[in-house]
Amino acid sequence: MKKVSIIIPTKNEEAHIGTLLKSIQTQTYSAIETIIIDNRSSDRTVDIASQFHVIVLKQGPERSSQRNFGAQKAKGEYFLFLDADMKVLPGVVDECVQQMSTKAYNALVIPEKSIGTGFWAQCKALERSFYEGIDWMEAARFYKKDVFLKLHGYDESLTGPEDFDLPQRLKERYGAQSIGRISTYLYHDEGEFSLWSSLRKKFYYGKKMHVYLQKSVNVDAGLKQGSVITRFALYFSNPRKLFRHPIIGVGMLAMKLGEMVALSLGYIVGLSK
Repeated sequence: MKKVSIIIPTKNEEAHIGTLLKSIQTQTYSAIETIIIDNRSSDRTVDIASQFHVIVLKQGPERSSQRNFGAQKAKGEYFLFLDADMKVLPGVVDECVQQMSTKAYNALVIPEKSIGTGFWAQCKALERSFYEGIDWMEAARFYKKDVFLKLHGYDESLTGPEDFDLPQRLKERYGAQSIGRISTYLYHDEGEFSLWSSLRKKFYYGKKMHVYLQKSVNVDAGLKQGSVITRFALYFSNPRKLFRHPIIGVGMLAMKLGEMVALSLGYIVGLSK
C-alpha cells in the first residue's frame, strides 16, 4: 500500500485544525502520514495538533515555503495539500490513490464545497459552486511525489496564485490530460465569513498577481481568473442557480465585485514596488 503524505500549513488555526485532523482520522485509506508545518502560531494550533499524534514542523514565512518544506520531509509516494480550515470526507484519499493507480495521472483535482455561518458564508458557498468542473478555477491538490519534486514544488515568490501556478506548469510539461479529478468532496469551512477579511486577503494576494502573470504558462488562466467579465459571464450562465435565492445571489455578485476590486488594487500596488 502506497503511503500518502497529507501536508498542512498553519498559522493561528486553533478554531479549525482539530476538525480537519479528526476528518483525516476517518479516512478509509490507512497508509497516511500527516504533517503540520506551523508558521509561528501564537494560539493553541500546535498544542491541538500534537494531540492527534501528527508530525509538527516549524517553517515560514508563507504558505508556499511551508508546503515545500513539508514535502521535503514527507515519506509518502503521494502528496495531498490541504488548508487548515478544510474537512475531508472519508473516501477522499482512497479515491485519489485508486485514480492514480489505475490511470496515467500526475495530479488530481478534489472538488470543494464551502460551508459556514452567516449571510456572506452563504454567498461564498454559492460562488464556489459555479467553479465545479471549470479548469481555470479548480486547482489540483493531490500530486505524485516525483512529479511534484521535478517541478520544484510551489513557487515561493507567490502567495495566493501559487495554487494555480503549479498545475499550469504541470500541464505545460506533461499535458492537460495528466491532471484528473475525483468525485468525492472536501469542505472549506468559512466559519463566520467576514467580507472585510476576504477583501484584505484578496488585496494581499493581488500584490503577487504580476509575478504570476509574468509567466506565459499562466496568462490564459490568469486573465480569466482576474476578469470581472469572464467571472460574471460564468455566474450568469446559470441564472436559475444564481437567483434561486435572490438576496444571496445579489449579495454574491456584490461580494465578488468587491473582491475583484481589492485584487486589482493589490495588483497595482504590487506593480509599483
